[in-house]
Amino acid sequence: MFLDGLDVSMVGVALPSIGTELGLDTTSLQWIINGYVLGFGGLLLLGGRTADLLGRRNVFLVALAVFAVASLVGGLVDNGTLLIVTRFVKGLAAAFTAPTAMSILTTTFKEGPARNRALSIFSVFGASGYSSGLILGGLLTSAGWRWTFLMPVPFAVATLVAAVVLIPRDRPADTGGHDIVGAVTLVAGMMLAVYTVVSAPARGWADPLTLGLFALAAVLLASFVLVEKRIAHPLVRLSILRVGAIVRANLSIIALFGSYLSFQFMVTIFLQSGLGWSPLKMAMALLPAGLIVAFGSPFVGRLVDRFGTPRMIIAALGSLSLGYLWFLFVGSDQPTYAVAILPSVILLGFGFTFGFTSIMAQATSGVDDSEQGLASGLVQTSMQVGAALVLALTTALVTAGSHTGAGTASFDQFRPGLILVTGVALLGLAITVWPLIRGRRYSAVPEASRA
Repeated sequence: MFLDGLDVSMVGVALPSIGTELGLDTTSLQWIINGYVLGFGGLLLLGGRTADLLGRRNVFLVALAVFAVASLVGGLVDNGTLLIVTRFVKGLAAAFTAPTAMSILTTTFKEGPARNRALSIFSVFGASGYSSGLILGGLLTSAGWRWTFLMPVPFAVATLVAAVVLIPRDRPADTGGHDIVGAVTLVAGMMLAVYTVVSAPARGWADPLTLGLFALAAVLLASFVLVEKRIAHPLVRLSILRVGAIVRANLSIIALFGSYLSFQFMVTIFLQSGLGWSPLKMAMALLPAGLIVAFGSPFVGRLVDRFGTPRMIIAALGSLSLGYLWFLFVGSDQPTYAVAILPSVILLGFGFTFGFTSIMAQATSGVDDSEQGLASGLVQTSMQVGAALVLALTTALVTAGSHTGAGTASFDQFRPGLILVTGVALLGLAITVWPLIRGRRYSAVPEASRA
């Protein structure tokens, strides 16, 4: 978790330097990020289920080794295309390590206080990695962008050694490993869907190729659903989607991560292009949110035990919504950091602190150990693919509202995007609140889902 956060934030800060040295234009640079998203989001669901079927320890070790090698190669190449390929391979590897790591955690710790505390610590490392990456990215980029690719290598090697020693051997699942057609249609459909989402802003949402690719992805995913319904031992048990609490957890993570990532994207551009801030100054401005998550997450498990996941998720999305609304109404072309930016950053920090652990706990609640990888892969797929979709829509709105030169960025340019992310957070809040208003047992899990 620490490694994933570190890698993503460091590379984002280094993009301008990479483009200058390798001669990459903006379109090519975006694929250094999108290449990773394509591999990661496209295979997350398969990665989580593969861990169930082949054994979590084995899958984690192999995928982590691939991640380390891809990081090393990425820091040594002198060709933009090869660099993008290494990012894609790292995304593929992370699609197996991320859900496998979480399923190792959820199968090691019994559902309840122990698991909630473990998920809280899990969140601490993610926030610490991301926060560290912002600062290290600014410092390392000044020494050379290649260091942002090489830095994760020793962390990956250390994690690999620790995993060999600490992670116990486990038994693969007895059924579900013979669904080749399901695996092919799932991977093809997901990767095509993610590719279409991340490439649509540049090509155009109404472009015939974009519409055609969306249609083809829909056909592939529909074929996957038909296969899973008819096969004796499906790769993915679709009845897991009938559990309301799990579905709401997946929608909540889209609202949480999609709105947060898009907001950070806009603020990063605004502070650097609009206000002329350096990458390091920008990182320091956003750092309080990461610190709140890092220091606050250890206590979230106790709060979940006391108040339950629904109320914690409501508090999270409510805090996020207030943060976006504050920036939307107080922000300007010449904002005062203490008045316009810092309050939003603090509210977002608390929102992410309350939300991430609570959503992950709810998304894996009531699921048998043999399907923890599936549940973990499902919620992380929702997080990544949903975030990519919200970010793509945000980018389209920001681009459409741009009437300034290439080197400037006004606050009004970002207003439509800010309205969108606020709406996404409020929609997630409404979905979470609705069952409580109707008086339903929010976290009840049918017995069939436990089989």
